[in-house]
Amino acid sequence: MKQVTTYVGIDAHKKDLFVAMLIGTPSNAVSWTVPNEPQAVRRLVKKLEREAAGPVHVFYEAGPCGYALQRQATTARVRCDVVAPALIPRKPGERVKTNRRDARKLVELGRAGLLTAVKPPTPEAEAVRDLARARDVKHYSLAAKL
Repeated sequence: MKQVTTYVGIDAHKKDLFVAMLIGTPSNAVSWTVPNEPQAVRRLVKKLEREAAGPVHVFYEAGPCGYALQRQATTARVRCDVVAPALIPRKPGERVKTNRRDARKLVELGRAGLLTAVKPPTPEAEAVRDLARARDVKHYSLAAKL
């Protein structure tokens, strides 16, 4: 018997996560919203592990929220890929963007194998990068005042 993979697309924002889920091959995605808080993400992952018959593959777009979501969502059964926004295929003329639509698009493209994942940095490397960016911002703001 073939294992059925559950695919999940997440459109992450500061306050909320917009989630779309496809189980197997049906074309209609189930979607809902979850607060962007560590406890809510843990509940979401437990729900996915409990309801999915086989492996779970999660996709979300890299952005200002960092890689905390990827670290929280990755478990033995849940694989979480961070997707480069510039590498997401877009149709010409496709301009209407909503959070639910973006989550649905991520899950559909992820299931089709059309997304390119990026390698997230370690927490230490991410901290060094954030420090360097903070120093650059401080340097540029001081230079602008002169």
